[in-house]
Amino acid sequence: MAERSDAPSSPSNPLVRAWHAVWRPTPASLRLLALLGVIGNAGIVATGGAVRVTKSGLGCPDWPRCSGDSLTPTHNPEHHALNMSIEFGNRMLTFVVLAVGVLVFVAALRLRPRRRELVGLAAAQPLSVVAQAVIGGIVVLTDLHPAAVSLHFLVSPVLLVFCVALWIRSGEGDAPARRLVTPGLRRLAWALAAATGAVLIAGTVVTGTGPHAGDNAARRWPFDIEDVARIHGSLAWLTVILTLAFLAWAHRTDAPHAVRRRALELAALELAQGAVGYIQYFTGVPAPLVVLHMLGAVLMWIAALRLLFALRDRGALDAAPAAPPVDRTAQPA
Repeated sequence: MAERSDAPSSPSNPLVRAWHAVWRPTPASLRLLALLGVIGNAGIVATGGAVRVTKSGLGCPDWPRCSGDSLTPTHNPEHHALNMSIEFGNRMLTFVVLAVGVLVFVAALRLRPRRRELVGLAAAQPLSVVAQAVIGGIVVLTDLHPAAVSLHFLVSPVLLVFCVALWIRSGEGDAPARRLVTPGLRRLAWALAAATGAVLIAGTVVTGTGPHAGDNAARRWPFDIEDVARIHGSLAWLTVILTLAFLAWAHRTDAPHAVRRRALELAALELAQGAVGYIQYFTGVPAPLVVLHMLGAVLMWIAALRLLFALRDRGALDAAPAAPPVDRTAQPA
């Protein structure tokens, strides 16, 4: 006779499994939800780039409504239907990312045992998406002022700090951080992250000065595009140099394999990003490459954050408490 298993069987219905991942979360399901948050916030940068290069930034000329009293795109002789649809689609994606953030927060609250740090990181996600939506409204109401557009983009890297932190922390324990590399290598890693952030900021100035401002009537920065592109390129080269120095130092000090792997991933992304940047510069900044370059910038930022987290160890997740052992020597009553 087959033995009866007391282990709970996982539901076969995908909707039920998704519900359990939120309402009855495990560390693994919470980490998957956190990864979805990372992907969603990286993806919305790419769709925001598509809005800019298709000149759809004012496709929905009002906020929070799309046009006039309508929440959805309507016929408007002053705005092309495709532009309205692209901008409206980007707004709808914001609600998807917000929904993921809410689900992540609920899962972090429901996780047992509850981990307060994870709840705080998860709470930052829906709140940051709401802030980003408000800034998006300011972008529209200021007719795509380059300062507002830059701020709208830069909220995403800030939000990704919380997303990546939750993704990584939900897969590790809560032991005191144990440093895995020398203090000098840690300082170099932080300098590398700062340089990566500077590249992102300079990139927004290049975009605000160049031809893809989101609408033909949008204001641009009054800078010389050659000058701002040169500054942006110099910061990118500085980031590459710091990454190569980090790799050499990590090899010399026999840093853990995971640390060197994260640095190699960052170096590969930097080289690919640099290639795309130079190609678009010498080919007149074609629209598809702009979107690819924006996505590459966010992936670089994620890689830099992962490198920072790889410099320390917080231990493994505690295993589930074992059932009390059965005393097989006891006599039945």
